Amino acid sequence: MRPQAVAKPTTAFALSLVGGLIYLLVGVAIAAASSVVSSVSSLSGISGISAVVVLVGAIGAVCGVVMILGAVMVYSGDRSKVRIGAILVLVFTIIGALFTAGGILIGFILGLVGSILGLVWKPSEPSQPSSPTM
Repeated sequence: MRPQAVAKPTTAFALSLVGGLIYLLVGVAIAAASSVVSSVSSLSGISGISAVVVLVGAIGAVCGVVMILGAVMVYSGDRSKVRIGAILVLVFTIIGALFTAGGILIGFILGLVGSILGLVWKPSEPSQPSSPTM
């Protein structure tokens, strides 16, 4: 008899992973935009704006990385790790939304739906082989 494979929350993993990647890319893009802001702010005499833009981008990138780590935890299939990973994705989806406009909104939606699917996931019970009756 072959042992049954444990079902994993694949949809929750995929949505959380893509949402985290979007947050990461948006965070990096915002940080890269700081070079443009830096050159414009030096012309107008405004200082400190590029530092704020870099900080916002860094927060977005960190949120994306933590969401990706949470998605990997969700894919483990272990019920406690799935729950912790889904909570991480949910919390950092919300925090990142405050700084990166929700990863251009689609990252927010994907992270939110993925984390909720991870929170409500229940592992499937292995089916018992039926015994022949006489």
